[in-house]
Amino acid sequence: MIKVAFFDAKSYDEVSFNKTNADYGFDIRYYQEHLNLKTVPLAKGADVVCIFVNAECNAAVIDELIKNGVKLIALRCAGFNNVDLKAAKGRIKVVRVPAYSPHAVAEYAVSLMLALNRKIFRAVNRTREGNFALKGLMGFDMYGKTAGIVGMGRIAKELIKILHGFGMKVLAYDLYPDMEFAKQYDVQMVSLDELYAESDIISLHCPLTPETTFLINAQSIAKMKPGVMIINTGRGKLINTEELIEGLRTKRVGSAGLDVYEEEKNYFYEDRSDKIIDDDVLARLLMMPNVVLTSHQAFFTVEAMHNIALTTLESIKEFGEGKPLTNEVVEQ
Repeated sequence: MIKVAFFDAKSYDEVSFNKTNADYGFDIRYYQEHLNLKTVPLAKGADVVCIFVNAECNAAVIDELIKNGVKLIALRCAGFNNVDLKAAKGRIKVVRVPAYSPHAVAEYAVSLMLALNRKIFRAVNRTREGNFALKGLMGFDMYGKTAGIVGMGRIAKELIKILHGFGMKVLAYDLYPDMEFAKQYDVQMVSLDELYAESDIISLHCPLTPETTFLINAQSIAKMKPGVMIINTGRGKLINTEELIEGLRTKRVGSAGLDVYEEEKNYFYEDRSDKIIDDDVLARLLMMPNVVLTSHQAFFTVEAMHNIALTTLESIKEFGEGKPLTNEVVEQ
């Protein structure tokens, strides 16, 4: 029987994976700890480790996993920037879940846009206090505005369909654009500089690579329309948060909807309501009335959780049967 060491396990993970695992019969052992150099001994005796976005899977951790007999790293997420693929190459296999629910993330990106635009949180807080005044709550029609989409993968395509339905003009930037899709949904493929200059709303849907790290910074913000809305449901380090805050302070950036944060691993997915937030940058973001910040939850739907479990366990099954790994990640 294949043994799986499951790190960063939450109650909802156990419910979803146990239900799906009834059809596979793997021996899954759940650990609340993140995978890192201190916790890697928990993987001893396992064939597979199953990890999430906050795991530290660097060269040193990979060395220890291999010493402990682990043969497969199964990421239950799409991103793999936290795994040292160079250290893994030829030594240990790596798989991921490339598309658990593009609908979930795309719909959430739109939720952030609408919440920011129509000042939903401020309005709810006011009415709960008996204040029914409208001053300070004015938004704008999404219809006729320009959305700039950075990256045009599966999630971005679902978002584009929704925004097209709103009657928005859509610009997109992608290194390898799908021109047939772009034509079908009236998407104009442009350079990044054009996208920055013309977009009322910019939404990030590109992978985190050395080239895209801090894609949004002081220089790129300076090229944007004054009052632009920035949405990030991708990876935290696509944005230089200090420079975003400065853009918000100077009103160059009108608002920001963030489901990710560059230093999120010490906070996200945990209840820290009884502790002081000692990250000054995060604390400043949380105080800003024109920022909506959530805890990397865009993926979090019933359907997505089922797809994550199904895809992950199917990859483990393929590995156990010696078949080619459909969702293998390899160093390019």
